[in-house]
Amino acid sequence: MEDHKDTIQLEGHTHVRYYKESYDEADMLERSANFYKWVNDRRTVRDFSDKPISKEIIDNIVLSASTAPSGAHKQPWTFCVVSNPELKSKIRQAAEKEEQESYKNRMSDEWLEVLKPIGTDWRKPFLETAPYLIIIFKKPYDLDENGNKKNNYYVNESVGLAAGFLLTAIHDAGLIALTHTPSPMNFLSKILNRPTNERPFLLIPVGYPSEKMYVPHLKRKSLTEIANYYE
Repeated sequence: MEDHKDTIQLEGHTHVRYYKESYDEADMLERSANFYKWVNDRRTVRDFSDKPISKEIIDNIVLSASTAPSGAHKQPWTFCVVSNPELKSKIRQAAEKEEQESYKNRMSDEWLEVLKPIGTDWRKPFLETAPYLIIIFKKPYDLDENGNKKNNYYVNESVGLAAGFLLTAIHDAGLIALTHTPSPMNFLSKILNRPTNERPFLLIPVGYPSEKMYVPHLKRKSLTEIANYYE
């Protein structure tokens, strides 16, 4: 093998040198403040336009999500991207069936009370209005060519990180998203004919905002409420 000064071999595996751009402290402070201001503008939205989105934009968003770290670099996720109207209709019907049951019989009075300021109910028209639905499936294990199981590690943590990257990429593209978690979500596996080693994790409608878009007037917790510093 040709020797490259920017690669090394560790126990028979190639490692490449990683170059990370650095900034002086003033630039770091400005960049971190600007990023917080930008990302703090992200909101969960339910008022979607049906305006179409270029598939290339969605491709880039999904690729961005796939850069998330994962346990042992197993990347235990599948992103199912649905734009087919018939499939979206089936997903909406199945989701609303589960949601109606949840709102009527599964959710506690306390749960229903905390949902009131958000203004949700069992009706989910955005599942058909949004031009794309991105359903993230987690994979507790992979299957080799012989059908044998190969374990994945820190699956929930890894897929959760990928979901965060996905939402940030959607926001960066100038689009809106909703993290929808109908429970149970097994209907997604059936409708999309997913393999047995995949489990639905999140259902995320993606699109442009409607002409008149409203969100609840909510406030995020302050730094002192979310962080403890040990100095």
